[in-house]
Amino acid sequence: MNKIFLLIAVFFSTNVLAQKTNFVITAFGAKGDSTTVNTIAIQNAIDEAAKAGGGKVIITKGKFVTGVIYLKSGVELQLQKDAFLFGSTNRLDYGTGSASALIVADRQQHIAITGQGTIDGRGYEVVKSLVPQLANGTIEDKQWRSKAPEERNRPKIITFIECRDIKIKGITIKNGASWIQEYRRCNKIVIDKVTVLSNEYWNNDGIDINNSKNVSITNCDINVADDAICIKSEGEVVDSCENIYVAHCKLRSSANAFKIGTGSRGGFRNIKVRDLTIYDTYRSAIAIETVDGAFLENVDIKNINAKNTGNAIFIRLGHRNKDTVYSSAKNIRIENVYVQIPAGKPDKGYNMEGPLLKYPPTFKPVTGLVQSVSPWNNSSKDSTAVPYLHNVFPSSITGLPNHQVQNVSIKNIEIVYETIADKTVNYLPLNSFRIITEAEKDYPEFSMFGELPVWGFYARHVIGLTMKKITVKMKGKDFRTAFLFNEVKKLVVEKIKAEGDTMKPDIFYNEVEK
Repeated sequence: MNKIFLLIAVFFSTNVLAQKTNFVITAFGAKGDSTTVNTIAIQNAIDEAAKAGGGKVIITKGKFVTGVIYLKSGVELQLQKDAFLFGSTNRLDYGTGSASALIVADRQQHIAITGQGTIDGRGYEVVKSLVPQLANGTIEDKQWRSKAPEERNRPKIITFIECRDIKIKGITIKNGASWIQEYRRCNKIVIDKVTVLSNEYWNNDGIDINNSKNVSITNCDINVADDAICIKSEGEVVDSCENIYVAHCKLRSSANAFKIGTGSRGGFRNIKVRDLTIYDTYRSAIAIETVDGAFLENVDIKNINAKNTGNAIFIRLGHRNKDTVYSSAKNIRIENVYVQIPAGKPDKGYNMEGPLLKYPPTFKPVTGLVQSVSPWNNSSKDSTAVPYLHNVFPSSITGLPNHQVQNVSIKNIEIVYETIADKTVNYLPLNSFRIITEAEKDYPEFSMFGELPVWGFYARHVIGLTMKKITVKMKGKDFRTAFLFNEVKKLVVEKIKAEGDTMKPDIFYNEVEK
């Protein structure tokens, strides 16, 4: 009898605990009618869960509209199947100054967003509502008349700042007006089985990890207008990204698929990437950039399969910052990569396609003179810049004079180019390698050096470069060399080859020490 009573008591207390730890937003007055703005009801549910020491805030089946909500320590926001959390389409619901993200957490711990439901930022509608507010001066913006409104005026969907023990799992996130997710100076982040679909507007990065540590991103499916997964080190507080693991993800982007940088003030250390499938991506499958003074070391990337992508591998050390601190990049390993590069624009037909290249407005070509210029990615509405016609761009590993990229290992790589070169489009002969622009302060992209006298792989200002089992294939003819190594020390080359009707020799060396 006592045992039965004890079992009943345990069962009862467990159910009471379960009831206390679940906070259903409809019990707080939320209505899933796609019209009612439920900001207060959802925030009240979160606040009550936090006061109780933590719990699940349940978004049930329905279409719930909300303005800015703040996640608090111990709280899990769970979206059930067929639950939709819609961001308000009124820009003023995100503030009159810089726009708040839709879901915010600041210095919280043990927080989560999980489930099978969808968060929809409705970014296009938010920007549409922003325009009259810009026109009447309610919100200030310096560039909206000539191009897209400033990023600060377009709300992100998720922003977590200085938080610890974060889990984002199972959900779908759609349609941002800016970055979809930013995790800034956070620690211990797990992002798993998350789908991101956002081609609504510019700057739609899928996942931004900014100065954060101990991060795992796995099994995600991301299709966005800007970088799919981006590791950043930027902002007013100088810090670094360390111990980042990315694996088993499917990526599509009208910018880069996997990228370190461009924002690179602090540093990057211990970045491991495995098993990425990439498709229809405008820029690079892999972009590794440090250009604002950051250190970058111990990057290990393996097993990348990319089809219909503008570039394979782009590694860049630049000096965009205005102070005297130079970036450093060392200990980078990339293995087992297959990339297929098309003749046309890889993201053609997607909403918010990547911008075509143009000559800088100040560039004046001189007849009869071979000139190297860094093309300009310009999306201004009123641009009169001339389009920059070009042949295929190679993969590249480039530093600066006296500030070289160090210790890079590239192994088992195959890149197939489905295009051919045409001297009537643009022509820099092989001996033009000496005048190729350093583009030291330019925004880093694989096209930043403009037309090059090489189509497969370009390396300049590198110390310690190993290239083994590298094949580049050209489907057609090309008047340029396949591999160009300029000012490279400690070069190891084994089993590299070019297939196709290209200029001989396949490999050109200048100031190379083996």
